[in-house]
Amino acid sequence: MVYDGPILDNHFHLNRKGLFLEAARSFQRVGGTDLVLVHCPDFAAPPETLEGHQTAYADTLSMAQSVRDEVGLGVRVVLGPHPAAFAHQFERWVSEDGDAGKERAVENYRHSIEAALAFVHEGQAHAIGEVGRPHWPVSDEIWDLSNELLDETMHLAAQEGLPLQLHVEGESEDTYPDLAKRALRQGMDLRKLIRHYSPPDVREAHTHGLTPSVLCGKGALERLVETHSMAKNGFFLETDYMDDPRRPGAVLGPKTVPKRTQQLLAAGVDEEVMWNTHSALPNRVYGE
Repeated sequence: MVYDGPILDNHFHLNRKGLFLEAARSFQRVGGTDLVLVHCPDFAAPPETLEGHQTAYADTLSMAQSVRDEVGLGVRVVLGPHPAAFAHQFERWVSEDGDAGKERAVENYRHSIEAALAFVHEGQAHAIGEVGRPHWPVSDEIWDLSNELLDETMHLAAQEGLPLQLHVEGESEDTYPDLAKRALRQGMDLRKLIRHYSPPDVREAHTHGLTPSVLCGKGALERLVETHSMAKNGFFLETDYMDDPRRPGAVLGPKTVPKRTQQLLAAGVDEEVMWNTHSALPNRVYGE
């Protein structure tokens, strides 16, 4: 059996200096129909003003429209402050200016959310992300502030009814439970809290009600086949394709999600599960 329905990659970056439209065409040629295009900041010089965030996001939106117009894919857009960019700014500004640097970093984070939300309200973006906390060892001060701002962003998402794509630390026993508790305290619908780069164990007992977006490397398939029937909401598949000319094919190549979809079907995953992954779940989480 061959799956011939829609196929969505839930976390995909594009770079005008990378393959750009050719990456989207590579995805399409093997059956891909829809992308969730996630904003990727210039980590060497992330925006430091509200206007800077607006300009950077506008370029991501422009790339999304080019993919729609020139390739013919469906594209949803996710905009927000990458936690790595924020954490590095915080470290630098605090070392330079102490408390004033901290206030500046917090203001810049809020400006990045404000700019993203404006584009959501205009109907040009569909979610906030990737937001979260550092995935490498940091000081307690940065960790605590990252969590405070994550809570604030969850509260906003709850008020607005918006999905959040999360970028958080690697797997630990506390990761999912902590995120779920934080989100519930803020009144979020856990289904709209999407854990990007999720491990392939998608059991509800493991995810605590969040929606996992599984990085679908070849080693993920066996565990996904074992656990998919115990997922609460279902799961997304993603590549976290970076479109970085210095790292071709990282994190996974643009053809991966369509190929893994067919492999999951061949391994016995029901076609209805794949339809949920690629059509019903995205419509429930992001809107049609």
